[in-house]
Amino acid sequence: MKRYDEYSDIELLDLMKKDHEQALSALYHRYWNKLLVVAAHRLDDITIAEECVQDLFCSLWSRRHTLVLRFSLATYLSVAVKYQVIKQLDLQYRKAEQKEKYISDYASSINLPSADESILEKEMIERISAAINRLPDKCRIVFKLSREEGMPNKQIAVELGIAEKTVEAHISKALKELRTDLVTISPLVLFYLFEK
Repeated sequence: MKRYDEYSDIELLDLMKKDHEQALSALYHRYWNKLLVVAAHRLDDITIAEECVQDLFCSLWSRRHTLVLRFSLATYLSVAVKYQVIKQLDLQYRKAEQKEKYISDYASSINLPSADESILEKEMIERISAAINRLPDKCRIVFKLSREEGMPNKQIAVELGIAEKTVEAHISKALKELRTDLVTISPLVLFYLFEK
């Protein structure tokens, strides 16, 4: 009988469908380093990159009975790890957004603006944030990297592993959707948001 590391990817996937945990282990050892390099290249934290790859293999195991691949397993894993990275970046941005909101709320309480100003500002921030969060995942991430992080399109393309034209398309789409969504907000605010 062959050792598990001698089986092809297809054979290992078939064994996984029969609940052979050793088949998953063989795939894990075969692809771990390659996937970790991809994740670590796009994330600043090696621990978070390791969690992304770990989550990917957990997902592969939990979906073993229903998984149908249109391409090779290597291609599937390469795309899947990029989506894990995108999800992690989105989570990081949401946390940063919450921290920024906390600081903004604290600063507002120190300045003690009038009740009307405070309510209007809070409503405006919530509307803009909600509109941004309604954008499709990739579109939202690209928009936040561009407008909130101030990253140039070329750097965003490298960071997310996509073409610069794709970055431009995501930003154009985001701006179009946000202009439509935020039509009643002050033109000055929209200028600040869209013309950076």
